Amino acid sequence: MSNPTPTPPLPQNGEQELRETLKRCSAETIEAAIQFRQAKNPELANAIVVGILARFLEREQREKLHGESDYLRLSEDLGVDSLTMVEVVMLVEEVLQISIKNEDLRDLRTIGDVKAYVNAVARGLPPPEPPKAVGIAEIVEVMPHQHPFLFLQEAELRAKEARGTYRISGQEFFLQGHFKDRPVFPASLQLEALGQLGVLLLLKGKIAGVEGRVDPTSIYFTSCMGIRCVRPCLPGDVLTLSVRPRRVKPPAVTFEGVVTVNGEKAAFAEEITLVFGYAAEGSGSGAAQGAGAGATTSAAAVATAKQPELKQPESAVSGLGAATKSAPKKHAGRKSAVAKSGHVRG
Repeated sequence: MSNPTPTPPLPQNGEQELRETLKRCSAETIEAAIQFRQAKNPELANAIVVGILARFLEREQREKLHGESDYLRLSEDLGVDSLTMVEVVMLVEEVLQISIKNEDLRDLRTIGDVKAYVNAVARGLPPPEPPKAVGIAEIVEVMPHQHPFLFLQEAELRAKEARGTYRISGQEFFLQGHFKDRPVFPASLQLEALGQLGVLLLLKGKIAGVEGRVDPTSIYFTSCMGIRCVRPCLPGDVLTLSVRPRRVKPPAVTFEGVVTVNGEKAAFAEEITLVFGYAAEGSGSGAAQGAGAGATTSAAAVATAKQPELKQPESAVSGLGAATKSAPKKHAGRKSAVAKSGHVRG
């Protein structure tokens, strides 16, 4: 077997130019850029992009880049304005010797978006399909969950991920007793919000392995594993939610989910599993059929088990709260408006 041809070193003047261009970046970023120029290895592109971005951030914002940073929003979490973004893009183009279209920039909202885009361009592939934005009116129309048990206010759906937000207004009914004189958004409802985002992705997204239209009345939570809650969430905080499908085998789909606040991880779940059924052809409300019918029957049995009565309104089709409802209900879409508090009125 012949030995692979060694990568020729970057010409000395080219390396000096690159070092001068990146002189305010970390040594790791400079070395990654030199290696990229030598070998054209697209796997180095992500490290270079993050390193260049860090150059333009304040120290406290740079600290957020350590660890899992793909969920960080450029504007809201890192304070990157449009002019700074242009500077970042120009430097990335120069270092990686690629071209980034101005019209594509509006779809790059998170570090993960930037990484995916640059990685594709560096490999000579088409850019990823832009996310599908879902506003509050559409969320209310399609979701079985409704006010006051709806914890999504906007969302973006991608091929392999969904992201959403919920602002804690401080007016939520359960904060009256959780806790006395110190309202804290319950950790269990952070997980419920992740489950609801998974429901939205099932209903409006494109998940590989989910072949038909999902019946919204057939979706139920079945298990949650690997949970950690590491930060209290308080009134005024904006929960940034993210879920990714890990396994799909109808009638079940398992997501992993993360909740962050200002780029700081608040909670995560390694596995959130939902069961679902497909809508019957020609059915407006969608009766479960095929493989999903068994899941619906099983979930309905759980839902109809005897439970203590709740004084507050219950979730129509709950994620983590599925066992508290008495029976599945069908819901027609309806118009809504967002109240100043951030709640939905219908």
